[in-house]
Amino acid sequence: MALLLVTYMEMRTQPAGEALPPPIEHAAVASERPDAAAFLSLYRAVGEPLRWDQRLHMPAADLGGFLSSPTAGFYILRLNGRAIGLCEFDRVDTPDIELTHFGLIPEAYGRKLGPFLLGSALRAVWVRRPNRVWLHTDEWDHPKAQDTYRRAGFSVFAQKHEEIA
Repeated sequence: MALLLVTYMEMRTQPAGEALPPPIEHAAVASERPDAAAFLSLYRAVGEPLRWDQRLHMPAADLGGFLSSPTAGFYILRLNGRAIGLCEFDRVDTPDIELTHFGLIPEAYGRKLGPFLLGSALRAVWVRRPNRVWLHTDEWDHPKAQDTYRRAGFSVFAQKHEEIA
């Protein structure tokens, strides 16, 4: 067992100002319903460096149900048609929406695509008029994750050490 510092952040108002324009020509974010194979391929490409594994342990039927559930929302960043980023939300049908996964494939880092994806996805979920959007991040996430979340409008509401296997 190891201890991991987990930071909980929330956003209680919709994003202000103008939406960020695509930082690279042919970059676009859209709401999508990926099938299990496409989702897992992107999930692995984005999440392996960050030690994501939650969706990899789901039985196929549970994953399929989650991917087709009206309570889940998926926003995919594509560059020239290729999926390079993911924003996954859970409980989009409630006033308390959770941002469960957000990230880019490593080769897309440093090109301002993360803030573009996050901002676009947040604007889309705020159309649902939640009371808040929240997330948790930890020491294994990208070193710029918390700064990106803060710039998007999130603030810390809790921190704690959690045991992980």
